[in-house]
Amino acid sequence: MSQVLLFSLTAMANPTLLAVTTVMLILPSPKRLMLGYLVGAYLMSVPVGLVIVLAVKNSGLVRSGKTTINPALDFAFGVLLLIVASILASGRDRPLRERRAARRAAKPKKTPRWQQALNKGDPRLTVLIGAILTLPGASYLAAMDSIARLHYAGAANVGLVVLVNLIMLAPLEVPLIAFAIAPEWTPATIARVKAWFSRDGRRVLLVGCLAVGSLVILRGAITILSS
Repeated sequence: MSQVLLFSLTAMANPTLLAVTTVMLILPSPKRLMLGYLVGAYLMSVPVGLVIVLAVKNSGLVRSGKTTINPALDFAFGVLLLIVASILASGRDRPLRERRAARRAAKPKKTPRWQQALNKGDPRLTVLIGAILTLPGASYLAAMDSIARLHYAGAANVGLVVLVNLIMLAPLEVPLIAFAIAPEWTPATIARVKAWFSRDGRRVLLVGCLAVGSLVILRGAITILSS
């Protein structure tokens, strides 16, 4: 169960989802846009997740008492994240950041098509965009595999798939709940959070790499000890 929650959290840290949420928050009628995107995301990810869990169970890839994920992959991924954290902490990524800033200044960045569609302000379009941009990623697939290996009954599988999606789509759900509860306070708070991320984004990324990298290595170690 801990693996399901871990992969749900890493699926939540989806750059596309975070970027789309940020764009929608600064557009007119953000509540309607985010609600449409959320509906499209659920319509795509929940059925696909259920199909994946059922397919993994029926394929024979899941066997009682055994794991399908090689602990070496956990160690490799965890070490990679810790290396990224050390680079951020030492500032050795500064030349790369300067080159990227120079390229952005020399060549204006094109607006992605999904952002152009969002700028039209049509909630019906965001349903389609939410479905397209919520195709399963690596973390989501790993979460579904972890659910299949729990050998739960059908109703429990459905509940866990929905839980993973609730966690994964929290960047959309939390602002929507906040808009409903505190419509006047929410926009100002969102503006402050965005300013904080733009100011301390590297520190947030550093802490995130350290935390996730350590957890993944710990998971690999637990897998070896329990096998």
